[in-house]
Amino acid sequence: MPNPVVSVPVVVAELVRSGFIEGHHYGSVVALDQTGAVEWSVGSTERPILPRSSNKPLQAVGMVRLGLDLPPELLALASASHSGEPFHLDGVRRILALAGLSEAALQTPPDYPLEDAEWHAVVAAGGQRTPLQMNCSGKHAAMLATCVVNGWDTSSYLDPAHPLQQAILATVEDLTGAPVAAEAVDGCGAPLLSASLVGLAGAFRRLAVAEDGAERQVAEAIRAHPEWVSGTRRDERALLGAIPGAVGKAGAEACYAVALRDGRAFALKVDDGGARARPVVMAAALQRSGVDAEAGVDGDAVRRTGDAPLLGGGRRVGEIRAVL
Repeated sequence: MPNPVVSVPVVVAELVRSGFIEGHHYGSVVALDQTGAVEWSVGSTERPILPRSSNKPLQAVGMVRLGLDLPPELLALASASHSGEPFHLDGVRRILALAGLSEAALQTPPDYPLEDAEWHAVVAAGGQRTPLQMNCSGKHAAMLATCVVNGWDTSSYLDPAHPLQQAILATVEDLTGAPVAAEAVDGCGAPLLSASLVGLAGAFRRLAVAEDGAERQVAEAIRAHPEWVSGTRRDERALLGAIPGAVGKAGAEACYAVALRDGRAFALKVDDGGARARPVVMAAALQRSGVDAEAGVDGDAVRRTGDAPLLGGGRRVGEIRAVL
């Protein structure tokens, strides 16, 4: 079934090789001010998109509202698309153990670690794809633990009709301020709920400014343990470390949402799913709003997350450059 609103093609990044514009990425970006109003935007920011893993902190809020009680680093892992580093895998095992469950309860599809370095290490050691290594296993372990807390069936926890998933849907609608327009199946098999970029940015704003409750717990977990939300070597980790108090999460198909402690928030979607453009466009959005120049922010680190060189003959001959 086609989407009810067709995306307006807006260039958000261009590929510049040896001074020649070789190609383009199209997409949409929205920036909210401290009050939650739209400060500026490009492209279609009100139409439904599938935020993919950018939804994970919102799903984590839903689980905390249902009684999930985890140490902060494990709550961050529940919000993660983890790299598959050893501490991530140990963390997933800890969540399961706290719920009295084993890895066999996970219904994530078998996979190698998300990050290339970890993937290569597994292959070099003769390892295989496993559900534990799949980057969504922290979220799935938390979903299982939430079912145990509530006495719900764990074998059907991915069913959209399961009380867990119904409660998460209600939470996403509450945080985004709008009904979910479309439901799909995410790459990990979990229900995937649509939102507009305005709604997604608003939801992250709710987490960033929360003074108590589940929103505050998830936000503080992400702030304190950003390496658990992604990995030690990822651009998301570098960006959160550069902006004190920020919360953020990237998703597949080049989605990204970031909110600041003062209530400003940003969300983007690159239409072709080009992951290489995602950090470039977010860094440019933050620069357009002057975040990189503010006191306490490591502006150089923010800008470095948006540095995407194009190589020729093994040397830099161009870049992916944001157009905002």
